[in-house]
Formats: sequence, C-alpha cells, structure tokens
Amino acid sequence: MPFGRRRNRIDRSLRERGVPPEPQVREREETATSGPWDEADAPEDGRQRVDLGSLRLPAVPGMELRVDVNAQQQVVGASLRAGDSLLQLSVFAAPRAGGLWDEVRAELMRGASGQGGRLTEVDGPFGRELVGSVLVAAPPQQGETGAPKPVRRPARFLGVDGPRWFLRGMISGSAASTPEAAAPLEAAFRSVVVVRGAQPMPVREQLPLTLPPQAAQQVARRQAAGQGARPAARRPAGPPAAAPPAAAPPAAAPAAPPASPAAASPAAASPVAPPASPVAPPSATPAPAPPTEPPTEPRDAG
Repeated sequence: MPFGRRRNRIDRSLRERGVPPEPQVREREETATSGPWDEADAPEDGRQRVDLGSLRLPAVPGMELRVDVNAQQQVVGASLRAGDSLLQLSVFAAPRAGGLWDEVRAELMRGASGQGGRLTEVDGPFGRELVGSVLVAAPPQQGETGAPKPVRRPARFLGVDGPRWFLRGMISGSAASTPEAAAPLEAAFRSVVVVRGAQPMPVREQLPLTLPPQAAQQVARRQAAGQGARPAARRPAGPPAAAPPAAAPPAAAPAAPPASPAAASPAAASPVAPPASPVAPPSATPAPAPPTEPPTEPRDAG
C-alpha cells in the first residue's frame, strides 16, 4: 500500500520538524430519539421530574410514583401506577457498543417459556419489545393453606439502549394488552431521563438510585420511630399546585433484592416491588427471581 507508506513518511517528517499533528476528533454517532433521554440530550421541556439519582422520572398528575428502599435507605426500584396498570423501571450499566436489549430479549423469552409463560417479539413505539403473559403467584387468600397456584398475567417488556446504559420497563395490568390504557405509561416512559455518570461499572450492574432529600428524611424519621418496615401511604407523582415535586416525596416501600436486567416476573404480593433481574426467568413465587448468571466473559461498561 504505497499511499499509506508515503503518508507515514510525511507524518514522521512533520514530527521531526516539531510541527504538531492535526487533532483527530472522533465524532460521536448520534441517533435521533424522542425519549427516553440521556442526561446530555434531555430536552428543556419544562416538565417536572423527580430526581432518583440515575433516574429522573416525570411527575404526572394522577399517576402514583413508588420507590422501594431497603433498611439502609438505598433505593432498589421505582414504579409508576396509572389506574390498574403499573410501569416498573430499572436501569443498568451497558457496553459502549450497545446491544444489551437484544441479549435481554432472548433471555426473557427463554425464561418465560421455561416456566409456562409466553412472550412474543414485536415492533412497538420504542423499537423491538416483548408482549405476552407470565406466570405469577396469586395473592394469598385468608384461610388458604399451602402455596398459591400461579396465575397468568399479561405483560409487556420495553427496552432502550442508551450511551453506556440500558433502561428496562415492564408494563403489567390492563396497559399490557390495551393500547388506550398503555398510552399514559408509554408517555411517562418516553419522558424518563437517565443519568449514567462517568464511573466505570460492570455490564448489567444496576445503576445507583437515591431518594430525594425530603423523602430520605421521611424514611429516616420512620425508622427512628421503629416503623421502618411499614410501607408509606401512596402519594401521587404529580406535585401539589403550590409546591415543587420535592415537597411531595414519592412513597417508600420495603425493598426487594437489587434488580437485574432479566427478571420477568412482577411481584404478586407487592405490585410496586421491582423485578429482581433484567433477564431472570419469571417466578411462580412472590419473591423476585435471583439475578442471572453473569456473562461468560466479564465485560466492563467503561
């Protein structure tokens, strides 16, 4: 390749004369989006959002926002409820090249099929998604003995690959099968802002979530009073007319185990508990499924 060798000789000659090389700027490949958003591309739309650290969720009037916290006041999940429908949100570190949602979809389908569920891949408003049903444990009835029989529930799984992050949403309730009921939750999902941060994290590790300061103080007061295990009353995600969202902190509930991109089962006993894993198979028990095995070759999201 004579052209390449000639160019190298010219470059060496310039360096020998002390001429600095031209800066090489790598253009970032940008893909047009209408949401969810990365922090760097978030629109100035005037919409109020509740800051949960790695997630900023829209404050929608009439929609309930719930967060799940553990005894250390660490947030391990968040969900939005509209009527009888629920949108559970989890966000994870992802490789720079993207493509984690492709892997997660395949794992979710295999896991659901192995436990009696049915998930089908279709085109949706956010690209490829999964629709169908999963098996969950029915809430225990008074006087009932033995483990409750699993019941089939409709479910949709949404996924978005962002810059070094992966956002997963799970819709359950009537919104999983009715477009009209799904519209408010889809709009809320589209308004989510992800704050990835610069720190390197292993691929599939959940990004850290935090309570807003006022909500954290509320939880600390309950724990100090010996009420840390009691769920707070549900509050609407929309802020009061005379106060910003911080004045109406999200309700805090006892936490489930940390999330993982492959968990497919909504919690039957506590509808606001987050999935246990981004791709773990659906579970027939109220407890979330354990995190799946890590990839064969560990990767760093950078």
